[in-house]
Amino acid sequence: MAKLKVGLIGAGGIATAVHIPAYKKASEQVEIVALADVAYGRAQLVAKENNIPNVYDSYQSMLESVELDAVSVCVPNKFHKEATIAALDAGCHVLCEKPPAMNQEEAKQMEQAALKSRKLLMYGFHYRYQSETQAAKRFIDAGELGNIYSGRVQAIRRRGIPGWGGVFTNKELQGGGPLIDIGVHMLDTALYLMGYPEPAVVLGQTHQQIGTKKGVGLLGDWDYKNYTIEDMAVGMITFKNGASLVLESAFAANVEKRDTMQVSLMGDQGGADIFPLKMYQEKHDTLIDLTPAYLPEVNAHETEIHAFITDCVEGNISDRFAKQGTSIQKIIDGLYQSAETGKAVNL
Repeated sequence: MAKLKVGLIGAGGIATAVHIPAYKKASEQVEIVALADVAYGRAQLVAKENNIPNVYDSYQSMLESVELDAVSVCVPNKFHKEATIAALDAGCHVLCEKPPAMNQEEAKQMEQAALKSRKLLMYGFHYRYQSETQAAKRFIDAGELGNIYSGRVQAIRRRGIPGWGGVFTNKELQGGGPLIDIGVHMLDTALYLMGYPEPAVVLGQTHQQIGTKKGVGLLGDWDYKNYTIEDMAVGMITFKNGASLVLESAFAANVEKRDTMQVSLMGDQGGADIFPLKMYQEKHDTLIDLTPAYLPEVNAHETEIHAFITDCVEGNISDRFAKQGTSIQKIIDGLYQSAETGKAVNL
């Protein structure tokens, strides 16, 4: 069987640290044949280091010049929509890094392009592929938690403002701060485990108290003079099935732990914290806590990309990823809108 011909749009850190190594590890199924980046010198260097034969200074040139089966989109959020739609229109399956886009309208356009092209559009929500998440999913699918009616997600860093490149602190390029960058991971994980219920109403607030001042940077020094995103976002989401979710996300907050990435769920038959996995139930007139004795260690990024490869090779073309991307973008938009207006937003 012919190998899947893959191209990459973007030669930055996520491409070199995650996508290229994962594709190379699946070399029996995949061949990386092209790379495009507006930073052409960077693209040439990455291509040479990884034996990628074709290098371009624009994804348009790459898509016009090389026959590809699939594309990874690894550029700043501002450019996700155009690059993804161009690749789908060129007949390629697409794995686009998270978040889906800058806003709900862009995500919807990407979803529609995927439906029109009948190609797979998948987003880089790799926390779904953690061992803890997959184990929790098995228990949930078996009814061990019952009806999940409430949850909490946290993505909080004590001093974790990204200090590289200036992209992550630029609202024009990113669409927002910790909510759209790391909060979206825990939000997706919770929604994935809850069955992606349809959102109804959101109430949100954002804070910018630390990033505009010089301070200790555990992820490098950030450009505090040109800091245009929030430090922290908090919110509550209600769903049409009656469930609710509380969210906290921060790049910088005065808390004890350096980093917290957590999803907590509560159902009428049990509850769970996901990272690490621990479940709580009442059985035989006894309150019990369940912890796995063993979970396999996995590289979640790699597992995600290999799942994408498998779906492309086997023709498992589903629209659920694209639809879920639009749904989560709707929630993020609503939280930012609520923070700006000071009012709850009906979705």
